[in-house]
Amino acid sequence: MKKGYELLNDPFLNKGTAFNEEERKKYGLVGLLPPQVETIKIQAQRAYLNVESKKDAVEKRHYLMSIFRSNRTLFFNLFSEHIKELMPIVYDPGIADSIENFSEYFLSPQNAAYLSIDHEEQMEESLKNAAKGRSIELIVVTDAEAILGIGDWGTNGVGIAIGKLMVYTAAAGIDPSKVLPVVLDAGTSRVSLLNDPLYLGLHHSRIKGVSYYTFVDQFVNLAEKLFPKLYLHFEDFGRDNAQNILAKYVDKYPVFNDDIEGTGIITLAGILGALKISKQKLADQKYLCFGAGTAGYGIIKRIYQEMLDEGLSPTEAKKHFYLVDKQGLLFEDTPDLTPEQKPFSRQRSEFKDSSSLTTLLAVVKAIHPSILVGTSTQGGAFSKDVVLEMASSTPRPIIFPLSNPTKLAEAKASDLIEWSQGKALVATGIPSQDVKFKGVNFEIGQANNALVYPGLGLGVIASGSRLLTDKMISLAAHQVGEGVDTSYLGAAVLPNVSKIKDFSLNVASAVAEEAKKEGLNRVPFTDSQACVKAKQWFPVYKKVKRS
Repeated sequence: MKKGYELLNDPFLNKGTAFNEEERKKYGLVGLLPPQVETIKIQAQRAYLNVESKKDAVEKRHYLMSIFRSNRTLFFNLFSEHIKELMPIVYDPGIADSIENFSEYFLSPQNAAYLSIDHEEQMEESLKNAAKGRSIELIVVTDAEAILGIGDWGTNGVGIAIGKLMVYTAAAGIDPSKVLPVVLDAGTSRVSLLNDPLYLGLHHSRIKGVSYYTFVDQFVNLAEKLFPKLYLHFEDFGRDNAQNILAKYVDKYPVFNDDIEGTGIITLAGILGALKISKQKLADQKYLCFGAGTAGYGIIKRIYQEMLDEGLSPTEAKKHFYLVDKQGLLFEDTPDLTPEQKPFSRQRSEFKDSSSLTTLLAVVKAIHPSILVGTSTQGGAFSKDVVLEMASSTPRPIIFPLSNPTKLAEAKASDLIEWSQGKALVATGIPSQDVKFKGVNFEIGQANNALVYPGLGLGVIASGSRLLTDKMISLAAHQVGEGVDTSYLGAAVLPNVSKIKDFSLNVASAVAEEAKKEGLNRVPFTDSQACVKAKQWFPVYKKVKRS
């Protein structure tokens, strides 16, 4: 039984000043805490006042992380109560600073597992040490090669796994004692890290090829062996590896890649919401992808599948997509196309002067898209000329600048509304303020994967589904898209993040029901919502259990 400072230093068991008199005597805490016994409500009020007193998002996040390190229950009580306000601080975009400066800020390993490609023989020991006897049901793992829009951050990228898991708990009620953040350190290509004596990761270039895939494979199979109830979430793997890794395990284990699948789900949900507002059909749209990497492909794959589900043939559905990357419009003969890009590349014979289609504006003029989605990390790429051109050829252009953080966004929501004279249906990758234009208040939806992935995970975990299937993913997109309120002018194309807990429950219930329908559930149940609710954890103090 943990006692004294050992108990106070366990973030999963610590209650701080909420330990009552009996507990203080029983667990050797007498004299180790101020005499006043408080409720978690009072503790959270104090914490929130401290958050409000900090001068900027960086200071706010540092303070919140200090609570996270010492008392998980209090952290999630506070986060859940103020989820819309704190989400941009705890996760994106506030998390970028913590990742970039992880080694400089380092105070605690934060209960993560740090796995090194230089010591693969230590992997099992490392995972067991990090789990410390806990029954792990959810792992978010990253190799940190493609973090947000900021690139390769090596071991510093563990913060992205920690941040994702925070959202899983706050939004869907995943038990924080049953999750594990993992970073696969295969080196880094960022020279500034390699030259930084304070950098805590491996000081050599990123290892690629067979050795890298062997490292990942060892981790996946070992994690599945150690934690048989595991749902595995891949996060921010590089474009050369992400799809390969997902494809290898998607039919073997319940796995999810947020950059490929999560971004695709939330973008489709936003498009469905926009079409609900404009009263148009998906099959009538021309889709232009600007930034045809991992996220861009993930979105295309999801929308393409939706078109197939609506009855289009594969050949007809592919005609609706145009991909623009750094070379311009991608053609069948464009050098170095990825396997994912090839099926959606165009023929030069479709255009009078295909050699001129090397800029976004030129492509927009040539094809007149009705949907423009940016995952390029090229700040300001959706220029006024591009928007004016789109608005001149479609009555309600759907424009989603999804890159983040803020400095990498393709456009500001306020500019898109103004330039299009209020015609554009907009969602952004970062939180955006409402835009007032010509007497109308335009709400801007955030294409935040957090509206989707927590519910997906909860549904799989609660039902014990052996796999996460394409049908489950499609249901998640529809659950969110159908939640758009079209009853007033200026409505957002996506639900507000403040409703995230409701949507997580709805998504989880739909996923669990589908798992049962497909015969994949290992947990028997009759009522999917009751099954999901029974699995949820809530941030309230419980009696201290034996460790």
